Amino acid sequence: IDANGEYLGKFRKIQIPHTWPGFWEKFYFKPGNLGFPVFETQYAKIGLFICYDRHFPECARILALNGAEILFNPSATTTGKSQHLWELEQPAQAVANGVFIGANNRVGLEKPWEFGEFYGTSYFVNPKGEFLVKGSCDKDEIVVADLDLEMIREVRDGWQFFRDRRPEMYEDICKHLP
Repeated sequence: IDANGEYLGKFRKIQIPHTWPGFWEKFYFKPGNLGFPVFETQYAKIGLFICYDRHFPECARILALNGAEILFNPSATTTGKSQHLWELEQPAQAVANGVFIGANNRVGLEKPWEFGEFYGTSYFVNPKGEFLVKGSCDKDEIVVADLDLEMIREVRDGWQFFRDRRPEMYEDICKHLP
């Protein structure tokens, strides 16, 4: 829903985790089937990729190719193996795709499981992969940043990652199925 109360559409999480210690989501979620829509707002064109989707660079790439300027990644992820990737993957994807990314993660423990603490540290990064603002690891809070959308063109013109892609060489990615 945008600022005027209009329904923009929906996105469904594409990748569903089934990992230890407690993310057995394949038992209660189906993978998304709506593709990668981009929603035009009065401020920017936005795309979503949810939680586990952030580990798959194809999600951010397709959203950017579909016109997204800002990607949002709502997450609920706990300390452990993914925390290191939290501040590594999304800044790299922001650079590779010339977009801003708003990554938000919850804080605290979830009863009754309490198998890991959600580490917060929500943030915005710019198309150069630079952190603009970062939230705390233990407080519910709103993280806000001013985003200069002109930087997208500057970064994309400088790197030309979209221009220099070779899609005809990527067919193998679809041949290697799990």
